[in-house]
Amino acid sequence: MIGQDGGVPIPPLRRNPVQRRSAERLGRILDACAELLDEVSYEELSTRAVAERAGVPIGSVYRFFSNKRAMAEALAHRNLDEYAERITRRLAASGVSVTSDVSATSGAAGAGGGGWREAMDVVVDEYLAMKRGAPGFALIEFGHPVPATEPPEQPNHLVADRLRTLLADRLGGGRDEAAEERLRVAFLLAVETADALLRLAFRVDPEGDPAIVAETKELLRAYLARVLD
Repeated sequence: MIGQDGGVPIPPLRRNPVQRRSAERLGRILDACAELLDEVSYEELSTRAVAERAGVPIGSVYRFFSNKRAMAEALAHRNLDEYAERITRRLAASGVSVTSDVSATSGAAGAGGGGWREAMDVVVDEYLAMKRGAPGFALIEFGHPVPATEPPEQPNHLVADRLRTLLADRLGGGRDEAAEERLRVAFLLAVETADALLRLAFRVDPEGDPAIVAETKELLRAYLARVLD
């Protein structure tokens, strides 16, 4: 399912897939949508083109989505699910412990070699990997393009909450309500800042300027140390 955990709302589908065949068809539709968004703009995207690319009748698209906006929204949520899964796999493979403690501020950890600092590097690195290689991600990311006449979405709020939930058991507990609120705000500001800086990195270099990426990681470590150390 799309957006099941992390407090991320499930995007509205006209009909939820209940059988494997239906779920696979939905997956093909979203795959086709992502592929086409690497070839055309959001404005040029059409549900008919998606159906043709997916090899399904146009009615199958409308079975799940009322329009292309709903389809792009579902793709954005699927991207966020995949992003969370990639981070989880990387952290599990590396055995990173993100618990906030004194040792994380000194020695190799203080230089970014362990603890929550390494975990935040993984967060940035997996975003970069998706930006460089995930179909349609360069345009949709975690929130679909919105016409100027419509109210803006807040995808970074979803990303920040998802990351904070994902890393909750690694960030240490025992915080009171005020401290938890400070952590929530800190993660939101960190995501907003990283989003702006990494967009700059990809404007400077199509693969993401290494110097800007490195400085972004340093900035995140310094800022989050105020609430995680």
